[in-house]
Amino acid sequence: MGNQRPIAVDLFAGVGGMTLGFEQAGFDVLASVEIDPIHCATHEYNFPMWKVICASVTEISGDDIRQRSKIGDREVDVVFGGPPCQGFSMMGKRAFDDPRNQLVSHFMRLVKELNAKYFVMENVKGLTLGNHRQFLDEVIENFKANGYDILSPYKVLDASHFGVPQHRERLFLIGCRQGLPLPNYPSPITKPAKAKRISKELVNLPDSPTVRDAIADLPDVSKYKELSDRDWCIATYRKPKSLYSEYLRNLKSDPHNLAYLRKYDSKLLTSSIGTVHSPASVNRFSSTANGEVEKISRFLKLDPDGISNTLRAGTPSNRGAFTAPRPIHPEQPRCITVREAARLHSYPDWFRFHSTKWHGFRQIGNSVPPLLARAVAAQLTEVLDVEISIPSQEIVLKNSDVLQIKMVEAAERYGVDSHVIEPRLRQEVH
Repeated sequence: MGNQRPIAVDLFAGVGGMTLGFEQAGFDVLASVEIDPIHCATHEYNFPMWKVICASVTEISGDDIRQRSKIGDREVDVVFGGPPCQGFSMMGKRAFDDPRNQLVSHFMRLVKELNAKYFVMENVKGLTLGNHRQFLDEVIENFKANGYDILSPYKVLDASHFGVPQHRERLFLIGCRQGLPLPNYPSPITKPAKAKRISKELVNLPDSPTVRDAIADLPDVSKYKELSDRDWCIATYRKPKSLYSEYLRNLKSDPHNLAYLRKYDSKLLTSSIGTVHSPASVNRFSSTANGEVEKISRFLKLDPDGISNTLRAGTPSNRGAFTAPRPIHPEQPRCITVREAARLHSYPDWFRFHSTKWHGFRQIGNSVPPLLARAVAAQLTEVLDVEISIPSQEIVLKNSDVLQIKMVEAAERYGVDSHVIEPRLRQEVH
């Protein structure tokens, strides 16, 4: 087959956790579709070599995606994405026809219009439970009626089984055009560090990286005054505590990472704007034991020898813009920074997020950890039967101004209505 990288399209792309995982597995993700212009700007910064299309999937066709990217008439190997869905089963009504679930049917329509060889649909574990199962069964039926075979049974995968220091369960549904070979789901490669109960299949696996492995080498943000009003500074890093942090700092090359190299300043500490906590909060955080939940804020204090709880996005602006509970740092009486959250999510240090904490945490909490996406994507490169080598081309990351962009400017940049995402009402929870 030669050494051409297979091509993929990311729908509901956010900042690109799945884009990055697929890139690391050897794909060129030539087009990413995302409705939120702030996310689009961040995505564009991190993936300048490809096209981000700021649009709703409800208003775009497969041909639009081909024409607005470098795909043209090439065959699309994989379409992937996580359509947000309420998944409510209505009594006596097909859940699939419920307008709240229309994004899933548009995902399916675009898979078909792009005539993708494979698709990967990622979603919340809740879709496999109770009445929501009916909806998932309908999705599978519809894909089959549209000429796709489904890898069954579908699987819920936990990021901590794939080298990520975080407990995070996501549903993956994989399908292929009829007549093509189906891949397998990836097998776990790690077990969660300090797990109390472990299933038989995990017993002999090495532990996942720990919270300490992930963040202990990061500079102490309290020592840098600049971080009180901006999210970056030049800082002194500590000695890496693990192979995991060496990979994320690009001090060692990960043999399974087939992504393009990014050129960035390794002395730069980014996504690390400080949080000012009240003296009372500081006292409560200090007196909370590692691995325990602080009683008033309900924030978990991370255990340095364990893994993080699921990092959540908080509610979007149209549902109150509540900030998600952010874990407390294992050694300092404060909530973790966006960069620390990114480390716990398996994002490399070159990857940057929007400069505000609210957007930064939302961008991470809404995304699939790149290492989890990479594990799934690697199964697809196997069945596509392509030889992929690490690219020699280096990508220069520039124009970090887009990381400070406000909604009105971002909407202008992409030529969309600034009310496409309802304005945020500030309601921070401390």
